[in-house]
Amino acid sequence: MSPKKAKKRADGASSNVFSMFEQAQIQEFKEAFTIMDQNRDGFIDKNDLRDTFAALGRLNVKQEELDDMLKEAPGPINFTVFLTMFGEKLKGADPEETILNAFKVFDPEGKGTLKKDFVTEMLTTQADRFSPEEMEQMFAAFPPDVAGNLDYKNLVYVITHGEEKDQE
Repeated sequence: MSPKKAKKRADGASSNVFSMFEQAQIQEFKEAFTIMDQNRDGFIDKNDLRDTFAALGRLNVKQEELDDMLKEAPGPINFTVFLTMFGEKLKGADPEETILNAFKVFDPEGKGTLKKDFVTEMLTTQADRFSPEEMEQMFAAFPPDVAGNLDYKNLVYVITHGEEKDQE
């Protein structure tokens, strides 16, 4: 079967997944998928995952970890499967928890902070890139501490609740 036919069948298999998201969200997922599909074959495989982790600075990813991620999919991960997997993960998800989990990927020690320089690089070079003005506004609203660390837990709280959490 040609890749085109395989894609058509896969798209039709669960086309209702596209109704779960707004068009802008689907476009963002498509950008993320394209970034992760390092070899541009239309599928995310183990090598794509390893390369994606490497691009994010994480070089020693265990085979088992990659295998476990791939096992979450019902088969080869094309864009429709990718979208369906996110739809299932996000169904009923708390936006605060979802955003926190995105930050935690970059904070393996679980400190609750990220270096300002790292945050700036990620937000200005990946997917929906922030402009220098947007970065300035963010750091004006959420200034890093003297060591240059951004308290992302507080940032996420304000994003999802609209006001600063009382510091204990």
